[in-house]
Parts: sequence; structure tokens; C-alpha cells
Amino acid sequence: MDPLPYSALHATHGGIWIASPDGEIRESGRGEAISAAAETPMILLNAPMTGQRLGYPELSGLDLLELFAFVHPARFTVPTPAGIARTLGLTVPESDEDAAMLLLEAAQHLLDTLQWKEWGEREGAWSAAQSLFRLRWPWAAAVAERIAKPDKAERWLFSRLPEWEDQPPRPAPRTVTLDEDRAIDRLENLVGTDAERREGQRDYARAAARAFKPRAATGQPNMLIAEAGTGIGKTLGYLAPASLWAEEADGAVWLSTYTKALQRQLDRETEKLFPDPAERREKVVVRKGRENYLCLLNLEDALQGGFAGRAAVLAQLVARWAAYSKDGDMVGGDLPGWLATLFRRAGATALTDRRGECVYAGCPHYRKCFIERSARAAEGADLVIANHALVMIMAERRREDSSALTRIVFDEGHHLFDAADSTFSAALTGQEAIELRRWIIGPEGKHRGRRRGLSARLMDVASYDEAGGEAIEAASAAASALPGDGWLGRVAEGMPLGPIEKLLAAVRGTVFARASAQDAGYGLETEAAELDGALIAAVGVAAEALEALHRPLTVLRQRLEAVLEDAPDWLDTQARARIEGAMMGLMTRGQMLAAWISLLARLGGPADLDFVDWLAIDRFDGREYDIGLHRHWLDPTKPLAETVIKPAHGLIVTSATLKGGEGWASAEARAGAQHLDFAPRRFEAASPFDYENNSEVLIVNDLKKGDLPALAGAYARLTEAANGGTLGLFTAIARLKAVHARIADRLARNGLPLYSQHVDPIDTGTLIDIFRDDAHASLLGTDALRDGVDVPGDSLRLVVLETVPWPRPTVLHAARKLANGGNAYVDRVVRARLAQAFGRLIRRKDDTGMFVLLSAATPSRLLTAFPEGTAVSRVPLDEAVARVSARLSSVAEIGQQVAKSRVMESK
Repeated sequence: MDPLPYSALHATHGGIWIASPDGEIRESGRGEAISAAAETPMILLNAPMTGQRLGYPELSGLDLLELFAFVHPARFTVPTPAGIARTLGLTVPESDEDAAMLLLEAAQHLLDTLQWKEWGEREGAWSAAQSLFRLRWPWAAAVAERIAKPDKAERWLFSRLPEWEDQPPRPAPRTVTLDEDRAIDRLENLVGTDAERREGQRDYARAAARAFKPRAATGQPNMLIAEAGTGIGKTLGYLAPASLWAEEADGAVWLSTYTKALQRQLDRETEKLFPDPAERREKVVVRKGRENYLCLLNLEDALQGGFAGRAAVLAQLVARWAAYSKDGDMVGGDLPGWLATLFRRAGATALTDRRGECVYAGCPHYRKCFIERSARAAEGADLVIANHALVMIMAERRREDSSALTRIVFDEGHHLFDAADSTFSAALTGQEAIELRRWIIGPEGKHRGRRRGLSARLMDVASYDEAGGEAIEAASAAASALPGDGWLGRVAEGMPLGPIEKLLAAVRGTVFARASAQDAGYGLETEAAELDGALIAAVGVAAEALEALHRPLTVLRQRLEAVLEDAPDWLDTQARARIEGAMMGLMTRGQMLAAWISLLARLGGPADLDFVDWLAIDRFDGREYDIGLHRHWLDPTKPLAETVIKPAHGLIVTSATLKGGEGWASAEARAGAQHLDFAPRRFEAASPFDYENNSEVLIVNDLKKGDLPALAGAYARLTEAANGGTLGLFTAIARLKAVHARIADRLARNGLPLYSQHVDPIDTGTLIDIFRDDAHASLLGTDALRDGVDVPGDSLRLVVLETVPWPRPTVLHAARKLANGGNAYVDRVVRARLAQAFGRLIRRKDDTGMFVLLSAATPSRLLTAFPEGTAVSRVPLDEAVARVSARLSSVAEIGQQVAKSRVMESK
């Protein structure tokens, strides 16, 4: 076929280039580029990001990433010209000018792929192309003419997906005692015979093996608290005994992480245990919350007209992906993280089960459901890779039967406190309340659809069981007291409807009356104490309304239990599964309602010393989006100990920064050990890395606080001195955006691309992939990048913090500070954050890196956060720039090829 008749447009902070079909490349101005793109379709790479570079957010065209997602669904690529070139086996462009031509070459290559006999993702492509043609997808014509119509009807998504099968319940694990020598043998097999012997890793594996001994007494698991410094190899250190125990005991070990990045890393590490893909699928399962997975019924609705415009195109591309996906995980799985951002996230969240409205066996795709398949696979797996929140939620639900969670490894254990804080909290807010209303009544007004609430999902129960039917009607009537569509506007205008909206209006008035900095644009809050009579009166009426809702939901759950026990003729396997699913939903929402009622009951009375309560208005960029009352445990490891730790038989809490620069008391407080009546065992292994010679901490002492131009200049000079490879961390989004706006063009003109959270229209995971892939790139971000980012030292060699990461002075923080030693508690929090940020720097034995803190007033007492032996100096900015240049400027050139090979190997 003839070459594509389109030009390509490539825009960065450093300039704009247009490549014509005949091979001419010219640099363009912003106005010319916008006019050219408006006149005729042009090939782009990531239209939202290109549009942002041009200052034209509505830019559209032939997005190369959309074509890639069609041709190679469920395949990884870094969404840059260099990344696309490496994935497709094309010549990597050496300049931005070359990158413009690369877009043309890549587009032609992808279209040519459609005609290859060896193209492995052909099935379903013709049908998808026809649907996309009707949707006027820009690539549709070029794609459709290159895909021949199949001789016979091709299997499409729903017919292509395999069905899961029910398995008999797994028996309780056998009682075994691990032979520590066998655990070490397995470790050596995992590490490989050619690997350097690491005694710290072997000692760690022995200590971990003892956590799998039979439990001696109820409520006293074999618990290990272990700090293993970066480079010890703790992942394989606990995988060896965990996999050996699972094999010998025929039980499951749950490996829990805090970040999705570590979940992916753990999943890859298990390839060493089970090289055969079929065996690995059986032995290792990644588990996440339901909201992470594609809902096939939601997808079917979207494909059949539920989505329109660009969202409908996204649904078709997601359907292509789903047919080839490993597990249907849309968040951190094999769905490209950049795909949803190409469509400004329109429709992506609607394709997952975020409202808990699953109809379970009532769904025509129930036997092919990704969520159900994952849950059932986990029941027979040896290793279940989950996250802290899911483990805590499952433990809470299975208090009476904790057999599935007998052995747990909490990696990233320094985040246990934060995970428990979120999991065991309560929030009676407008957003939470309206979701509950929709779950009970169903979507109303323009949102009305197939999910019509409890009455529709349990219609057969209502007709069979009179008391159950009455409970459904009573719950639906009581739910009308919850906020409805448009609640936020009514509350803001002083015209609330119903008892809960009136409570939220009273909360809003109290917060505005008491809170300071009302014009700052951020969320506002105030302590729930000394409340006025009007608010207390609204609390009483709201509590009565919630109790009126809680009662019929409790009755309904009891009636569903009775139906299951009675087992009428119509109760087949699917109906039973649907009722069991409804019971689970009723239990979860019943617990939430009980927490709300308990929260309201305490307002106006004596304080509960175990909890911290406050009122809040949530805002973003000055706009309100939620209002409500909040309750957190003063020490959330208390419910963690009761719900998760004590019922377990063996438990490991581990991290490279578990002590956070403090003593063991700090580590045990994070792990909840102070609430146990036994002492957990401890293990510590220092990092083998040579921090004294390979790293350095610089505290810049001549930068004026609050001087934004000077701050931006410091970031630019330090990044230039390091030749890129800089991770810049901020404590405020506003300052991050301001610094990025001032320095991005300057760095790009010097060949140093700069990316940023909260600025670039792309997800954080993809930003990290781009950063890792280019040794000259730099990345700005906030807390999410302070932990869980694993980038080799030839791509990340300089970490810059704008200031000491003090905690925000919230109501919750103030209460915990008061209860935990005042400023000593604050220092513990800050040391932990500094340790985590420094931990991003040296990830390999041969890494070299520097850590710069732009705060002259950094207290010396915080510097124990850094590894022993690390040199710390207080210097002027000029000297800091000179030192960074002397140590790091050549690292990028040396490590560029190594970084590229690591990225490809890891993916």
C-alpha cells in the first residue's frame, strides 16, 4: 500500500517539529503547528501531552499510542519516541528532530503489522475495526483497509475469555516445621549459582523461616519484625521459606505490599520459583480490590451504546485489551497506564466496579468475570500477592474463619500504620452517603440504568420471602433520607433536603466559621468539639435516619441467611452466589452504617480517647467536592493487632526503613506490637552498600525561604549539574507547578526533558516508566514519589527536596502529636520520610547518588535518618552545584545503555 499521506507533529518543552510524508523535517512555531493540526489530521504521540506543550488542550489527531493499543493490546511500551522505537525494533531517534520522523516510521510499521501472517493479536481485530470505523476513530480507515475480513466469524471478547471453575474448599494447612537448611537451599536456587553470596540475605531467610513454625498459643503468632537494608535481597529472602512452607503444608502465604510497583516486582520475582507459565498461573495470584478490575457487564453496556464519542472509542480499545489481558487488572496490570489518560479519563472509571453494584451470578458474564476468577484462583494458590488494605479488609470480614490468612508477609511494613489508619477509619460524607443511596435504591434520573438497586437484584427473594421483601421496601424508603443528586449545590446554597443533607449543611457552616486560611484553596477542617446547639440537633435527627436504615438492612441480611438455609427449588448455584454476594455487600454497608451511627453518638458528649473526630470540607483548586464528618483511631495499629495479627499463625513485618532512623520502639509501634501480650522477634541487617563513598547529603544554607524564583533556579541548576536523572520532591502542589513552569523550557533546551506529577496529563506509573527509560530525564512529584519508586542509579542519581517534609498541621496530626510525646513524635515522622526519600537513591551496588535538601534550617537531630557513614554537609548553593556536577555529570552518559537494557529486561 501507499505510504501514509499524513505529517507528524512532535512537541516538547524544547521546541516543535513537523515531519512531512516526503521526509522533510522543519522546526515550527506554536501558532503554525496549531493551525496545521487544525486543518488536517496529523500523527501525534500522546495528544493530551502534545496539546499541553502547544498550549492547545483540545488538540486531536492520529494518536500513535491509540494505534499501538489496537495493534498490540496488553503489551508494554514506554510512551515516548525512544520507547516506541525500542519496542518496535526501530532505530532510536537521537534528537527531537529525528523523533518527528520516527512517528511516521512507527505508524507505518504498526499498520504493516496488521498484514503480517505472524501477527499474534489478529483475533477480534476485524470486528473491532468495523466498530471503530462507525465511531469515526481517526485511524479506522487506515486500519480497516489492511485487515481482511475473516472467512468465518471470529471469536470475540466474551466468547474468547475462558470460564473459571468451582473448586472444592481447600483443607486447612498441614502442620509442618520448616528445615532452615532447606530454606537456604531454596534461596540459593532462586539467587542462582553465579550470584555473589550474601550472608545478610541468608541470615534473613533463616529468621523468616522461623515465622512459619506451628503456633504455640492462640493469639500469639510467630511474629518477626525485620529491617533489612536496601541491597540485602529481602524479597527472595522471604520468598524462599514462604514458598517452601506453602509447598510442604499445602497452604497459602499472603505477600502484602503497599505500592502497586512492589506488587509488580514480586510478581516478576516469582518467575524464578515457577519458570513454567502454566504452573505459575496456578501457584501465584495477584489480588487487588474489586475497583481495580474491568467489569465485563459495564464494558458490555459501554459497547452497546452506554458510551458516546471518545469514551466509546476507549471502550473498544479496552475490549481489545481485555481479550488478551492476563488478569483484567486496569490499575497497575497489563493495561497501559497511559491509555485512559489519552481520553482525559473519560469513561475509564465507569468500566470498573467502583460502586459495589455487582449482580454476581445474575451477570451473564459471571463465569468469565476477572474478579471472580482472581478470587477463586487465590483460594488454591501457594502465594497470593495482595496489598495491605485488602488483607486488613479480608481479615475483618473473616474474623470467624481466618484460615485463609494464617501466614502473612507485610513487605513495605513501614506503611502498615498508614494502611491501617485508612482501612479502620470512618467518614460520613456526602459522597459516601450518595453512593450508599445508589446501592440501595439504584441510579436515579439521568443515571437510571440496568443496576436498579436491591429490589431488582433480589426480586426473587422478595417474592419468595415476605419478611425479606418488606425489609427491602423499608430499606429503600429509609434510603431516601440520604443525599441525592445535586446535594452539594443544595447544601452550598443553603437549601438542603433531608436529614443528612441538613447535617452536612450544619457541618459546612461550622467549618467555615472556625477554620482559617479560607482563601487558600485547600481543604478546611475543624475539631469536632464544643459544637453549637444547631449542629447537635442536626446530628440527632441524622442519627435517627441512619438507624432507621440500618435496621431493615440487618433484617434483610438475616432473611437472606434463612433463604440459604431453607434452600428453595429456585435456589440454584447462580442464585446462591448472587444472594451470598448481596449478603457480603449488606455486611460491609452495615458495618459502615454502624460506624457512622457510633460517630454521631459521640458528638456533643464526652470524647472517646481511642478516636479522633473532626469536621471537614474537601476542596481542590478552591472548589468544594465533599463535606462530612471523620473518625480515625488515635492508634490504628490497635484494630490491626486484634483483626490481623492475633488471629494469624505466622507473620513477618519487614522493610528497608522499618525503624525510620529510630530505635526498635519506633518499628514495633508501626507494627502494632505494643498491643500484643508477647514480644515479637527482631532481625536487623544493614545495607551492604558503601554509602560513605557512593552517596552524599548536601543541605543548602543560603536559599531564602519563600523565594520562589530562587527555588526554581536552584532546581534548574542542580538538575543541569547532574545532567538530568533528578527526582525533585515537593510538599505542596502549588510550588511544584510553579517551579515546573519556570524551568521546564530551560532544561529542555539543554537536552534535559522534565516531567511532572499534577502537570503532565499522564498517570504516575507511566511518568516513572518514562523517567526510568531516559537517563537524561528528570521528574517532579509529591509524596507518591517519596516511596515505592525503584529506579536504577544511572537514571536516578540526584534527589532534591524543597524543604524538610514536616507533617501537615491537621486535627489528626495534632491529636497524635499530643498523645505520642509532642515534638519527638513529629521528629519520628520526619525522619521516616527522609529515610524513605533517601532510599530512592541507592538501589544497586554500583549506584552513585546525592541528596540535596533546600532548607537552611534543617535541624541536626533529623540527620540520623540517613544511613550510617553517609557524609552530610551544609553548603551554599554554588558549592552544592559544583559538587553535584563533579560527582554526577558523567553518570548519565555511562549508564544510558544500561538503563535501556534494564527497562526492556524488566518488562
